[in-house]
Amino acid sequence: MAVRLQTEEFVAELKRWRDVRGLSQSALAVKVGYTPSYISKVESQQQRPSREFAELADEHLRAGGALRRAFAALEGKPRSDVAPRHQAAAEQPPTSLVVEHEDTSLYYDGSTYRATQRRRLYNSGTDPITSYLIRISVDRYPGNPERSNAHYREHPLTWEEINLGASIDGQSIGWRVQHDRDAFKELWLLFENGDGRYPLYPGDSAWLEYSYTVSDANWGTWFQRAIRLPTRRLGVRLDFPAELDPNVWGTETTMTAAAFPFRNPIRFSTEGGRRVFSWSTDEPPLHARYRLEWTFRAKTKKEPNLNGIDTASARMAAIGVIQEGDSILTTPARLFSLPAEAEDARRVVAELNAAAERAATVHNFGKGMGIAAPQIGIDRAAAIIRTPEGESITLFNPRIIEESGGFDEQYEGCLSFFDVRGMVPRPMSISVEHTDIDGQQRITIFERGHARLVAHEVDHLHGQLYRTKMRPGVEPIPVSEYRGTGQTWQYGQVP
Repeated sequence: MAVRLQTEEFVAELKRWRDVRGLSQSALAVKVGYTPSYISKVESQQQRPSREFAELADEHLRAGGALRRAFAALEGKPRSDVAPRHQAAAEQPPTSLVVEHEDTSLYYDGSTYRATQRRRLYNSGTDPITSYLIRISVDRYPGNPERSNAHYREHPLTWEEINLGASIDGQSIGWRVQHDRDAFKELWLLFENGDGRYPLYPGDSAWLEYSYTVSDANWGTWFQRAIRLPTRRLGVRLDFPAELDPNVWGTETTMTAAAFPFRNPIRFSTEGGRRVFSWSTDEPPLHARYRLEWTFRAKTKKEPNLNGIDTASARMAAIGVIQEGDSILTTPARLFSLPAEAEDARRVVAELNAAAERAATVHNFGKGMGIAAPQIGIDRAAAIIRTPEGESITLFNPRIIEESGGFDEQYEGCLSFFDVRGMVPRPMSISVEHTDIDGQQRITIFERGHARLVAHEVDHLHGQLYRTKMRPGVEPIPVSEYRGTGQTWQYGQVP
């Protein structure tokens, strides 16, 4: 029992970060060089974790030091003094449950989010089920665990803030806390109250509903559903004030860490001052994670669409492209640590591809196009380029290490101020050092139009807009005066 008492808080952090990163016990075992059995015993509190394991798990889960601190606290206290905030017997979720339908909604009133989750549960087993495990996890600064961890040490998520409520088939029910951490709560909903017990018997179904609130000071602009039980249908609804001009996109991540845009579109409607986004899927695979993210353009962008006038920049803003005036466009992007951050890198690329698809619906890019992560509000060093020939180029942590072949001056456009075109000198050939998803350093040479497209995006990742590359005294021209839309850049014959 002493070991169980000592490791409770470490286990809470371990499970939280494994859940955040979407790794099974087996997948984490491969990364840290331990057996799945070892991790299972640590998480079930049958074995005390080693310092080496804690350090490796913190590194590979990119926990920002949270696991190292939890282990240090464990080591620094006598066994009798290390007790969890809430202790419960180690239990496992029933394996016989099937989710016939999940209907999840998130409502934002401008300062507070309220999440409501309704699940139609079916008991396919042979024993009654009397409890259900849920997790409430928040991350104020996705992709920056050190900052998030520091934030929650100062502003922990409290039970008063959460204001949890739960019911089964309309009957209010209670719960028992399993883990209570600053940014993570895990608890068992108990199918009982002071008036009676409501077990879910074999062959029966029941609607389980629970809801909780989190202030926007503690909630990042994302909402994620993880498929932990066989599920037949999943639906998600996001309900925001229309005046905030929200834009929503989604990515699916599997246990192999491959990320890609939702296979079917997110729909939205505006009515009564609210903008409601909805998305659903049938038969989602077990362990898949569906992540919705959003921006509030009225809060974060310099609004280009003045007086209701439809402009090229306004159309780009409407599909989620950050506009000039936002500081993220003039700040160097954070580098990826690859392959450790491969999952995050794939997620960012999926979002970039989704943004590129949206941009293609509002403009014909005859010269090809590119988009960098800061342009969709993500402070990471990733960009994609789509050439006129249909080739797709993905770059992580790129920097230009050599320029050659002389300079050429042509007009460029930028999605972040698309109402103008600027005459920009660029080298005819560039050598770019960049990192592959597997962590290998590469050097790739790009020439002519491809070099221009790549150089433009590399500049974005270093906090530079093409205005800074124009010759002194030369100013961009209005797009209405530009005559090259839909055409490729012109170059002389190759010698």
